Amino acid sequence: MTQQRIANAFTIDVEDYFQVSALAPHFPREEWENVPCRVERNIDRILEMLDAHGASGTFFTLGWIAERYPAMIRRIAEAGHEVASHGYNHERASAQTPARFLSDIKLARAVLEDVSASAITGYRAPSFSIGAGNLWAHDSILEAGYAYSSSIYPVKHDHYGMPDAPRFPYRLENGLLEIPVTTNRMLGRNWPAGGGGYFRLLPYAVSRWQIARVNREDGRPAIFYFHPWEIDPEQPRVREASAKTRFRHYINLERTEARLNRLLRDFAWRRADEVFRDAA
Repeated sequence: MTQQRIANAFTIDVEDYFQVSALAPHFPREEWENVPCRVERNIDRILEMLDAHGASGTFFTLGWIAERYPAMIRRIAEAGHEVASHGYNHERASAQTPARFLSDIKLARAVLEDVSASAITGYRAPSFSIGAGNLWAHDSILEAGYAYSSSIYPVKHDHYGMPDAPRFPYRLENGLLEIPVTTNRMLGRNWPAGGGGYFRLLPYAVSRWQIARVNREDGRPAIFYFHPWEIDPEQPRVREASAKTRFRHYINLERTEARLNRLLRDFAWRRADEVFRDAA
């Protein structure tokens, strides 16, 4: 059943498999140039999926990727999707000084605007790494020229999360719009409902129910995210990674593309800047 009353936001964090934070110990940044990229083929498949379903989305893209694949970024923009920023180097905001963070996100925005020939208004921190300990980052995001951020996940997680944050878009005191990743409120806590590893781990019916519940009971659009490497079951395996990391990274990769096609059929999807244009 297609949900037509509410358009949800479909977002992609454009990074390659070796740039994931959990795999950072195995792929130092200074060695990225020597690792064969797989991102372009995966993005092209995602663009085909979106076109087949008449959907549009937001591509939160690393500046590092945009510099090396400018034609890919132009294809995204020319297809009517939003190009947004995921920073330049995929370094967690919480691991940077304010000065270094500002420099990184300014550079990313400049690169993305130059390559895409479009205004870059959205930003998402790598690994949702803005929380109670570094809320100063929102001032940096505004200073760097962005209009909105989607960097907070109001859940409890071992690597990120701000469970006491608002569940839906809100305007910060400095004027920046923060768009948290979607959660459901049940049993006195927030439960993740916005994609990522949970989308691969749990049966598809759970994700469909979660998003439908937010649309129906909260009367709000959801914001969903995933990564291009999540539709790439043939990516190289990092055997040296911990068992926990391998489980989280590789679980159900072979099922993700089919699930995404079902998701695109079952709900209406648009760019984040369009879905939340009048938010807060």
